[in-house]
Amino acid sequence: MNVIYPLAVPKGRRLCCEVCEAPAERVCAACTVTYYCGVVHQRADWRSIHEKICQLLIPLRTSMPFYNSEEERQHGLQQLQQRQKHLIEFCYTVAQKYLFEGKHEEAVPAALHSLRFRMNVHGLNSVELVPAYLLLAEASLGLGRIIQAEEYLLQARWTVLKSTDCSNATHSLLHRNLGLLYMAKKNYEEARYHLANDIYFASCAFGTEDIRTSGGYFHLANIFYILNKMDLADTLYTKVSDIWNKYMNEQYKLFLQNEAQQDLLGKRFEKDTSLDEAQEAEAIRILTSILNIRESTSDEAPEKIIILLKTLVMLYHLMMNYSKAKEYGIRALDLAKEKLLGVSEENTIQELIRVISAEDYPMI
Repeated sequence: MNVIYPLAVPKGRRLCCEVCEAPAERVCAACTVTYYCGVVHQRADWRSIHEKICQLLIPLRTSMPFYNSEEERQHGLQQLQQRQKHLIEFCYTVAQKYLFEGKHEEAVPAALHSLRFRMNVHGLNSVELVPAYLLLAEASLGLGRIIQAEEYLLQARWTVLKSTDCSNATHSLLHRNLGLLYMAKKNYEEARYHLANDIYFASCAFGTEDIRTSGGYFHLANIFYILNKMDLADTLYTKVSDIWNKYMNEQYKLFLQNEAQQDLLGKRFEKDTSLDEAQEAEAIRILTSILNIRESTSDEAPEKIIILLKTLVMLYHLMMNYSKAKEYGIRALDLAKEKLLGVSEENTIQELIRVISAEDYPMI
């Protein structure tokens, strides 16, 4: 972590903490453009996002240089805006990843950065602010701060209502977070209403079988599981695992095709899930949650468990986490043998393990 220095604030100028917007007393020594109320918030911001973007903030928070022409000035402004747009998405993805990993405290500073950059680029009333409000609401829920979560969701909802061009994807995110709020309040009827709307809007935006729609099915299944409506929960969990299995099978086939071409072309192809880090974290969270539920039930449904295990094998392999991929592969093979699921199934799993074992470079 960078050293932080006591801040001598110029007379008449009010500097605010990056995390809580209280009067600042310290400044980051590395970038000298980021301020904090004290050590606690500086450390929280550093762990969350500041370490990753410290130097990127300098050109955004210092005076623009003198330009010789209006054309140069406009070019400089465009570059500044492009940097801010990049940081909007980067901070958003980092915050999302933290949330999917259950690191709610770490998600807050990154989400706040995304919100502020959105305000700078799009204005205070733009619908583009809504995804950041929703991240902050979800982080607040994870921290048990329900009133704060409601405030963020109220702001997001009001912004959507005022907008004339809100996308289906944004409507989906709003309803998903409202569903999670009502789940936290144990108002499952209201939660189901919002999650049904989440699925509807996500289906309009991406299709009913898309991985981005699967989150709505997953949370709705969790409600039925809590209410002990196991048939409904099982149907939705199966749908979610089938969506992810189909997606990973398609990505894995592309990987195998590229591997087959590698010897012919003399070129090594990079493994790729075609997911960003947040989506990978979401996939792991959803699939392992369903796996744990399936394994804890009296009726193990081995075929459904093996689908989940194989999906995780492919996901971790494409993420180049070979030890995890092999671990899930061995679990799948042992289960297939134990439940006598047939030679064909065993061969499929053994082939997955063989491909993983054949990797000749270490996990990075």
